[in-house]
Amino acid sequence: MPEIYKNPLVGIGIKDSLGGSIEHTSIDAQAPLQLLKKCPAYQETPITELPQLASQFNVGAISIKDERARMNLGSFKALGAAYVIACDAVASGNDLSDAPLKGSTYITASAGNHGLSVAAGARIFGANSVIYLSKTVPESFAGELEAQGAKVVWHGDDYEESMQGALDAANANDGWILLSDSSWPGYEILPHRLMEGYLAMAAEMVEQLDKPPTHLFLQAGVGGLAAGVAGFARHVWGEDLQIIVVEPEFAPALIESVKVQKIVETTGAVSEMGRLDCKTPSMIALKTLAMDANFFVTISEADGENAVNILENIGIETTASAAAGIAPIFLGTEVLSALSIDESSHIAAIISEKR
Repeated sequence: MPEIYKNPLVGIGIKDSLGGSIEHTSIDAQAPLQLLKKCPAYQETPITELPQLASQFNVGAISIKDERARMNLGSFKALGAAYVIACDAVASGNDLSDAPLKGSTYITASAGNHGLSVAAGARIFGANSVIYLSKTVPESFAGELEAQGAKVVWHGDDYEESMQGALDAANANDGWILLSDSSWPGYEILPHRLMEGYLAMAAEMVEQLDKPPTHLFLQAGVGGLAAGVAGFARHVWGEDLQIIVVEPEFAPALIESVKVQKIVETTGAVSEMGRLDCKTPSMIALKTLAMDANFFVTISEADGENAVNILENIGIETTASAAAGIAPIFLGTEVLSALSIDESSHIAAIISEKR
């Protein structure tokens, strides 16, 4: 049985400030949509209905937003860092077709696809990129980054250590731009804009569904995807929507932080849901999700793998990180009942990356 925490702060949020000046993710979807539609690789990703699984697990309907082919990068993350870099390119005033950011260097740490988005965005606009990876990241991923022109630096035993290495390098090199998908006091503007990029996915979802879902499941690492989508979904679909945030039990950063209404650095074993294996939440994401999420749920490693297998059986190949959001649906009637899900419920979820 996973931990299921009913959020007492929904609609209220964390009253005592966590610091910083930004209290919520953007809900202006037109800003990223207008810019992204100028990109030749931009194309809506599909909504797929899963009637077999809805029948099997006794729910009314299951709709998934399938991000596995997003902008040829294989992940929703293509909408984030690359969008920030595109905004910088436009702001530079230079010709967008002629390396407008030449001489600039973007640096970050990544547990996966965020680094690929930074690398691709930098390459497209003529900038350099440096990506710090911890030893928990598969070596094969380094090759994907290098194919996008990135310099890869191996640093630290986990994501948090690689992030500290990237931050130190950014501070030590004049003009280098730290582009993290997390946020903390004093570092808010770029991650806020990055999460704004995810609104393109949320806006597509709203347009593609005939009617609002009753339940929206969102997986979380530092919380960027979950917060970016949750804020917009709450704004558009209203108070009746039940938003459920799902984390690995080995990295329960958001659930533990919401419980005590402050940023908590959690500890635990390394999760095979590597994209979600983040022990400290994004400050902006935490503020948003404390306000908008109805439930926080943690799942086991076995739960994540179970979701992968169930999806594979119906022809959807993905990773445990990408399947984590939908995983609680497959855990039986006790879990569904605790989340107020029954045969009349319409569930929406995101498959966030390719295998």
